[in-house]
Formats: sequence, structure tokens, C-alpha cells
Amino acid sequence: MKALLVYPEYPNTFWSFKYALDFINKKASLPPLGLLTIASMLPEDWSLKLVDLNVSRLTDEHILWADLVIISAMSIQKDSALEIIDRCHKYNVKVAGGGPLFTVESDKFDNVDYLILGEGEITVPKFLNDLKTGVPKNVYMPDDYADMVDSPAPKWEALDDINAYASLSIQYSRGCPFNCDFCNVTSMLGNRVRTKTVKQVITELDNMYNLGWRGGVFFVDDNFIAHKKRVKDELLPTLIKWMKKRKYPFEFFTQVSINLADDDEMIDLMVQAGFDTVFIGIETPNEASLNESKKYQNINRNLMDSVRKLHRKGLQVQGGFIVGFDSDPLDIFDRQINFIQKSGIITAMVGLLNAPPGTKLYERLKSENRLLDIFGGNNTDIFINFIPKIDKEKLVEGYLKIVNTIYSPKKFYERLKTFLKDYNPPDFSNVKFSFKRLKAFFKSLYKLGIFEKERYYFYKLLFWVSLRKFKCLPMAIYLSICGYHFRKVFEEVTEDYFNKGNKF
Repeated sequence: MKALLVYPEYPNTFWSFKYALDFINKKASLPPLGLLTIASMLPEDWSLKLVDLNVSRLTDEHILWADLVIISAMSIQKDSALEIIDRCHKYNVKVAGGGPLFTVESDKFDNVDYLILGEGEITVPKFLNDLKTGVPKNVYMPDDYADMVDSPAPKWEALDDINAYASLSIQYSRGCPFNCDFCNVTSMLGNRVRTKTVKQVITELDNMYNLGWRGGVFFVDDNFIAHKKRVKDELLPTLIKWMKKRKYPFEFFTQVSINLADDDEMIDLMVQAGFDTVFIGIETPNEASLNESKKYQNINRNLMDSVRKLHRKGLQVQGGFIVGFDSDPLDIFDRQINFIQKSGIITAMVGLLNAPPGTKLYERLKSENRLLDIFGGNNTDIFINFIPKIDKEKLVEGYLKIVNTIYSPKKFYERLKTFLKDYNPPDFSNVKFSFKRLKAFFKSLYKLGIFEKERYYFYKLLFWVSLRKFKCLPMAIYLSICGYHFRKVFEEVTEDYFNKGNKF
């Protein structure tokens, strides 16, 4: 059997880092971890090829070579996935689809030969067994959640070029104990937190290290600290020893809940283990909206103090923010701007509220006849799949005001300076100077410092950092490059909105 594993293309979005990747000569931010894991589950006597459309082209020769094309995708990759399916059927090649896109919207993919839904550790073996006996079914649904102990290490050798990516990725756990009503993590992966063994994690890190990888590694867990005892008592102490022995070859980043700020020991262990960045769903400074969305872990705390504490202790906070809750007051847009600016959150992903299928929010809006039968999965486009309580034009106008304010050069560099004043890098420096980073530095001087509208603020910041916090210079350059990407993305979003004839 010849299997072609295909990862669809992402559109240019907040997390694509399209404009930032050019500075470091990378083609994509992260590899297709799900497909690489599936590759390790396939029979050893199969011939495999993997094509990531974010890195290379899918040719007709690729499709004609294959007996089976396996696609894994998220909702935001839907358009690209549909094109791939059509191309495969043109040549009568069978298609298997899995991942969040096909799991959540399986009823919309009757043109896929085999729908392998849910967690692959459960459904892929069933499919392979039926395929071997000649009686494969159209749909494979999981009857339980997977035991992460059964999850194999990703097949990194399936990639043509590991260095095409800005960072590599690893998964330790699945599931989240919280029940935020707009989030589809628990509807797909449940509330019971399941983890790999520490030995599995170290094996995967060894594999990356032995391949010669040095740089960022993203723990893709939806909430890395969800199983706090296991993370604190088992994983982090082992990571600290592993990283120290190898002189910190990786910079780790992950996603956590805001209650990390309540646990000084956990924070210190994460920093010692080499974590320097965490993404946190802040969502909104309006407590009524947090209550509405059941984001209870964010309530009864000073969110600003929690964020700045993490900065001071060596963890840069990336923040997710949402507008469009029923409880949002009319001044929510200015309040979001003020919070983001004062907190020093550089990477602030602000999106309009949407209701993914399978979420409690989706079901509530459906019962209220407010749901529209569309969902795109893009956090940063002008898209809402339900009828909001606030006037839609006011909502869109306020959203565009937020993103175009916080990513304007003046406001962005003010916020970057606020962050750097708070931020205390660890005694060891995870961000090391290298030829790659030196090249990015000179490219930033050339592009940001000469041709772009932020050049005055860019040089002003570099001068300040060089005099006051020189150890933060690599971080300042990296975040400046990210800010350039975010500005370009939101300028395009705004221009596209008005080019379609919209107005306020």
C-alpha cells in the first residue's frame, strides 16, 4: 500500500506568521504533528510520502503515486482540504479524512471515502484492520477517549526538511478540566486529563535533539498544567535535568490557564525547564462576560496582576481576547485596548466570538434561533456565525478599532516597552545568539528600520533596550518582527472588509 499524507494549506492569519517567517527564512511555523503521529501508526510495509502544502506543492504525480490519500486538517484549512479531495477524486484515488475539521463537520464530507474521526489512537487501528480484511467502513467513530500511553512518537523522518519550520511540536496531555462554553476542546477531548509518560516525552525530545534540532518546541497541549500534580512532580523536574545536561538546546512554549499565576513553584519550575512563553485565554476584562461564558477560572482575580506577575518571573504571556459576548457593554472595545496596553501583552489575539459546532455556546444559540449555518475557524477575520446581541456594525467597527489601535506602531512599541520593563529573563539565556538570529537582526534593521512605518519606534526601542536591558535585545527584535506581521495581517483584514463594500 502506498499512502500519501497531505496537510492542507493555512490561509494568512494571525498565527500563520507569514510576514515574520521571511526574516528567518522559514516556510511554516509548525509541522503537522497529527499526521506525523498517524504515520507512526501505519504498517511498516507501507510506502509513505508526506506533503505539507504550507511548505511545498502537491503535484499530480504525488496523487497518481498513491493508493490512498490521508488528510488531517483543522477548520481553518477547510477550503484547501476540499480542493485536495476534488483533485484526488479526479484521479480516482481514495481519500481518508481525520482531525478536528472532519470530526466536527463529518456530515459535510460525504465525498470522503473513509472518515476516521476522533483520536487516531482508537480509530486508525480499527480502520487499518478492516482495510486489511477488505471490508473498510465509511465512518469510524471512537467509543472512548484514548490512553496517551498508546500514542506513538511522531515519525519525523517523514518530513522532507525539518528545518523548513520555525518550531517543532510535542504533545504531553489531552483534555481540560474547565468548561468554557465557546471552546470545543472538551467536546472533542473531554474533561478527563490524560497524559503521556515522562519517558515518552523524553524519547520524543531525544528524537528532535538527535536530528540536530535546536530552537523552539511547542507543547501543543490545550492546557499544559491541567494535571498539575503530574506536571509539577514528574515532568518538569525531568525536563530540568534533561535541559541542563544538554545546555538548553530548546525554548519551550505552551498553552495554560490563568491559574498558573497562583502557583509560584509551578512557574519557577517551568522557567527552569526552559519555558519562556505561555498562551492564556484572557478573553475579556468584563466579569459579566466571563460569567456568561463559564470562564470561571478568570473570575475573582486581578487579571492584570496575574499577567504582569508571569512577566516578572520570566514567562511572556500571549493572550487570547474575544468581543461579542451578550454581556459585553458598549465600552468593551476601549476596555480591551486599555487592558492589552497596560498589561504589556505583545501577542494579543483578538477575535470576534464564534460558536464552533459541538460547543455549549453552539447549542444555546441554536435553541435561541440565533445560529447561522457557517463556521470558518479563523480567529482574526470579520466573521460571526450567529446573530449577536450588540449591533453587528458596531461590533465589527469596535473590533477593527481594537486591532488597528494595538498594532499601530506607536501603541505596539509602547506596549513592547511596558513588557520589557516587567520582563525578567532567567539567569540562563534560552535565546542565544546564532547565525540565524544574527541574520534576522540585520534583516530587521534593513526592513523595519528603513522601509516600514514603524522605523522610528523600532530604532527608539533598540536604543532603549541596548542601554537599559541588553539581555532582552534578542526578545525585543523577535517581538518587533512579530508585531510587523500582526500589523500587516490586520491591515489586510481591514482593507478586505471595506473592499467588499462594507462601511460604518
